[in-house]
Amino acid sequence: QPRQMTSQTDTATSGGTALELHFVEDSSLTEVMRHRAQSLQRSAQKRQEGERLLLPHEAIYRLDFPSQELTFVRWSVSLTGHGRVVVTGISQLWTPDLTNLMTRQLLEPVGTFWRNAGDPEDMPYKCLEADIQEFGERIAELAKVRKVMYFLFAFKEGSEADKVNISVEFTHA
Repeated sequence: QPRQMTSQTDTATSGGTALELHFVEDSSLTEVMRHRAQSLQRSAQKRQEGERLLLPHEAIYRLDFPSQELTFVRWSVSLTGHGRVVVTGISQLWTPDLTNLMTRQLLEPVGTFWRNAGDPEDMPYKCLEADIQEFGERIAELAKVRKVMYFLFAFKEGSEADKVNISVEFTHA
């Protein structure tokens, strides 16, 4: 069952409406992908050439777009404790119910957000600003031709899914 998706709307200064979309874990899809990796391991089979298997510290998330006319505004990230979260977009060529995830379907740039061990809890997270700006704009572009988009979340260096909350804010006409 996916985690609850919430969105907030209000009037933005640009005259459009602000829309905050939260990434939602797709636990059933994550489970299907974990099962694929485990069944290959049990049967000692090799993955398909170019196939991207889900690692234990990764999960599949999704964004559902209520509108196809979105303009990227900013990321909203909450990290409790320390660690690194890498968010990778998955191209529209992937139909998770029909095909395996291939490395060529992973989009660049990725969004990387982190807080180092020893950093104060009230210190803002760190990120590569140019990359997350470009990534946010790319998500808005892809939203023009789709109603849902999938993402690969990797939780590293001590980060955990229940200690991370990431959303993207857009404006729409």
